[in-house]
Amino acid sequence: MPPHPAPPPPKGTGEYPSLPLTDRSGLAPRLRSAFLAADFTADGLLERLGAAAYAALARAETVPALRATRGGTPLDTLVRLFLLQRPVSAAEAGAALPGGLLDDAVDGGWLSREPDGETGEEVVRAAVDVRPYGGPDGQDWFIASDLGCAVGGAGGIGSTAEGVVLGVGGASTTLAGLTVRGPVRSALDLGTGSGVQALHASVDATRVTATDLNPRALRFTELTLALSGAPEAELLEGSLFEPVGEHRYDLIVSNPPFVISPGARLTYRDGGMSGDDLCRTLVQQAGDRLDEGGYAHFLANWQHVEGEEWSDRLRSWVPSGCDAWIVQREVQDITQYTELWLRDAGDHRTDPEAYAVRYEAWLDEFEARNTKAIGFGWITLRRSGAAEPSILVEEWPHPVEQPLGETVRAHFARQDYLRTHDDAALLAGYFTLAPEVVQEQIGLPGAEDPEHVVLRQHRGMRRATQVDTVGAGFAGVCDGSLSAGRILDAIAQLIGEDPVLLRDRTPAQIRLLVEQGFLEPVTGPAPSGA
Repeated sequence: MPPHPAPPPPKGTGEYPSLPLTDRSGLAPRLRSAFLAADFTADGLLERLGAAAYAALARAETVPALRATRGGTPLDTLVRLFLLQRPVSAAEAGAALPGGLLDDAVDGGWLSREPDGETGEEVVRAAVDVRPYGGPDGQDWFIASDLGCAVGGAGGIGSTAEGVVLGVGGASTTLAGLTVRGPVRSALDLGTGSGVQALHASVDATRVTATDLNPRALRFTELTLALSGAPEAELLEGSLFEPVGEHRYDLIVSNPPFVISPGARLTYRDGGMSGDDLCRTLVQQAGDRLDEGGYAHFLANWQHVEGEEWSDRLRSWVPSGCDAWIVQREVQDITQYTELWLRDAGDHRTDPEAYAVRYEAWLDEFEARNTKAIGFGWITLRRSGAAEPSILVEEWPHPVEQPLGETVRAHFARQDYLRTHDDAALLAGYFTLAPEVVQEQIGLPGAEDPEHVVLRQHRGMRRATQVDTVGAGFAGVCDGSLSAGRILDAIAQLIGEDPVLLRDRTPAQIRLLVEQGFLEPVTGPAPSGA
């Protein structure tokens, strides 16, 4: 179940309330028990609100959810209190948080009591944002963050408070879906924020380390892990890899403050380095912090500089000893990019003159660096130690199917195969057609032969590639029972072509189909009788 989207953001600026340094009181596990008892979970929310009200929250519309939670049940109360961040009566809060839990939550800083401005009756308000989040294996998790900052509302978070900590949003879930999963000894969540990636890492890693420049973020991460019933993580304050020294990890994940902006006005999003230097530094330094075979996953922004290929810029970031897969998902010109992030901070709602001044400052910065556009995408490194690393930099703005972790793992496995198999070894190899691939024939109605034959994936990256008659025929009979060479010999006999010439010109097409995941190499001993 996907995470719940955010309600409308709070207006204005200011400092957020202080947080408990730790959860040594054990309050978080008790709150978790109350949440579960009331079915305040991702599945419970969808069932209670209904699909329409649930979807409306992603558009920053809360009225349908408020209408759906007028019943006064403990679940209704918790939704209004922590998710919609509306005041509830003390009686309702006490019913949802029984056995003295309400008083303890107020004393612990999770909630506040105050008289209602109209009736004078005591009401209870949330001091932190808590939202249900479904784990990959059906776990009931909860993400703690600052009020109204769970990201996902149409108008941005609308806050410029120093030290604000965001909750779960589209970037968080994208990164979580990209990450290669499986048992590892150690994982690092660099720039943890509210702890979303650390929470995911806790499923597979024996030891999780989470770092952040913002000490409030580390406190929220601790609360997120405790509320979710996850193991404690090592929490370290500091910038980039500085807090972890020379330690190495099997897995590194980071959703860094990647926004390219003048200065470091907002800690949660602005890198504070010139241009895209923060993302570049992060990627380049990751190579020395990865154990052999380890993966590093990043979201990043990068500059498109006049007179320079953006792909060359990204290739130069890849550290030695690492394979890389870099995917550009979106490109915005500098005006679109500036407007996006000024609106994200709510600057368009304040003084129009101040907004114009900030807009000018952003454009001045981009023009000084000859930046014509900004790219956004994913960067994955795998430490292979290969003498000739595999580096794929591509633009892919098309829809994909998350999660992509297994797709990423399979991509690098195929690179290993292709790196160690020349054309002769390729022809001696065995392949199967990936199960999600279908063939499409495109041509005029009634024509004897199609004009084009296209192979299309219906999962993962959802790629499509045009193939010739030989490529289509080859892919169609790849079931792992015959070597590539024997299949080509049969095709040559069928179409009346010299088999030697066919064997000579086809490996490049086979190599491309393997690289893009249409064909899967069969590993292990050759089939008997093949």
